[in-house]
Amino acid sequence: MSRGFSAKPFLKWAGGKTQLLAELSRRLPAQIKESKTISTYVEPFLGGGAFFFYLQEMFALENVYLMDINKELMLAYKVVQREPEALISHLDRLEEEYLCLDTSGRRELYYQIRQQYNRQRLTFDYGSYGKDWSRRASQLIFLNKTCFNGLFRQNKRGEFNVPHGRYKKPAICAAANIREVSKALAGVNLLCADFLSSEAYVQAGSLVYFDPPYRPLTRTARFTSYTGGDFTDEDQIRLAKYFRKLDQRNAFLLLSNSDPVARDPRDDFFDHLYRGFRMERVFAKRNINCHGKKRGEITELIIRNY
Repeated sequence: MSRGFSAKPFLKWAGGKTQLLAELSRRLPAQIKESKTISTYVEPFLGGGAFFFYLQEMFALENVYLMDINKELMLAYKVVQREPEALISHLDRLEEEYLCLDTSGRRELYYQIRQQYNRQRLTFDYGSYGKDWSRRASQLIFLNKTCFNGLFRQNKRGEFNVPHGRYKKPAICAAANIREVSKALAGVNLLCADFLSSEAYVQAGSLVYFDPPYRPLTRTARFTSYTGGDFTDEDQIRLAKYFRKLDQRNAFLLLSNSDPVARDPRDDFFDHLYRGFRMERVFAKRNINCHGKKRGEITELIIRNY
């Protein structure tokens, strides 16, 4: 039974969970399925937010804490939450300007905005919400919708460095969805922080969903870095230790990640880290790859403590 929301992710995000929603939903705790209520929901790696939007549509969420260490991402979420109409106004102008240009003109506008966006980050005040936030969020969404493969990627200096894409008619200003997302985010706590900060909000009965940057299965798969640095094996180990710590609080913990065994049967990295918890392998089709022939179904991991 729908709770009245129809919001979908407003950003394209590498490793997005839209296609895993059925698998994740199937594995929700029985008491949540029966009551249709989640007293506290915590998501420490928000990304595109597909699972949150699904839960918000299907269940009554009473207390919600969404966080991500990516300050540009959280800036965009806060703008959608607070000023959807200002954001829509900026995006509408960008879309109109972009779509009336030829290929060369679109490319020139893309790199012009990318340069402005990267230059501004050096002086931008991410700590205090201001009138310039909606414009910056619109530039992020514009770049995300018109760049190659819809990626968000930063180099070591924190600069957005994805090249221009060639979509014929990208939906830069999805006004109806932005308004729905804003409604879904009403009353939600949005935090820019490392995943360890989520501990303050987790208690018995909380549902916590971890969707960290996936461990690369190949050397070239690291193109999905989205914070200016990789989420390393050391970070994956740190997360697994945190998972075990929260398990002691009797919270419901759900986690997804790549499956190294799918590429190398000898690579039991996660099997070892999460030994003792419920681990299942499910198929997912991954479309973000620079080589079309290498896109296709591959197993991913869903791990639970219940």
